[in-house]
Amino acid sequence: MINSIGFVGTGAITEAMVRGLLAAPAYASEVHVSPRSAHIAATLAEEFAAVRIAGDNQIVVDRSDMVFLAIRPQIAEEVVRALSFRKGQMVVSLVAATERQALLDWIGADVHLVQAIPLPFVAQRRGVTAILPPDAVVAALFDTLGTAVQCQSKKEYDLLAAASSVMSTYFGIMETLAGWLEKSGLERPKANAYIAPLFASLAQKANSPGTEPFSALSREFATKGGLNEQVLSDVDKKGGLAALTAALDGVLARIEGRSN
Repeated sequence: MINSIGFVGTGAITEAMVRGLLAAPAYASEVHVSPRSAHIAATLAEEFAAVRIAGDNQIVVDRSDMVFLAIRPQIAEEVVRALSFRKGQMVVSLVAATERQALLDWIGADVHLVQAIPLPFVAQRRGVTAILPPDAVVAALFDTLGTAVQCQSKKEYDLLAAASSVMSTYFGIMETLAGWLEKSGLERPKANAYIAPLFASLAQKANSPGTEPFSALSREFATKGGLNEQVLSDVDKKGGLAALTAALDGVLARIEGRSN
């Protein structure tokens, strides 16, 4: 448990993290949040006695043992350069697609900096979060919010950032299935009621302790000559799997600054 945690920036990810951190048993005694996004800040303060709305971002930094930079990359430099940090202070950057050295230059102090990519599921303590570099204290916090994956290099970190970009595609596949069922004659509520638990069960199977590799699971569910094998084969032959790989290559190039 950490005594005091602060968030510079009060958007959706801050809200999700605060909800996860203060769910019973709480992981922090005090949580200081920025006054920006006043509605989110006020909602959190009303729901959780541990939440304090700071007068400005500098007060968040001053009152926190661990400070999270939860701001958009477009305004990050302007916001961070205006702040004064303590030597050795724990700072966790959630700023997307931003080089570590740039963050340190903006901070302008000898802080302990860790980068992280939390996802919205941390609100229910079910999120998986990539962090760089490995850090026991930050990993323990994100393990409380689900699972922390400690990256040994920027390459590992960037690859996991790219992998997280398939979330919309995941739901897009679910929507395509439900839409096809509806078009084919099944009521939409019934289609949704079937598809969501189906995907949840598959994810649970893949995440079970001691489970087989994904390739083995794919073979297990693709009975020889069966319907699952047919769909996988058709999707592959028509370029679906290759298109996904190409899309991930494009996202990684963007993350690494190799694309326009």
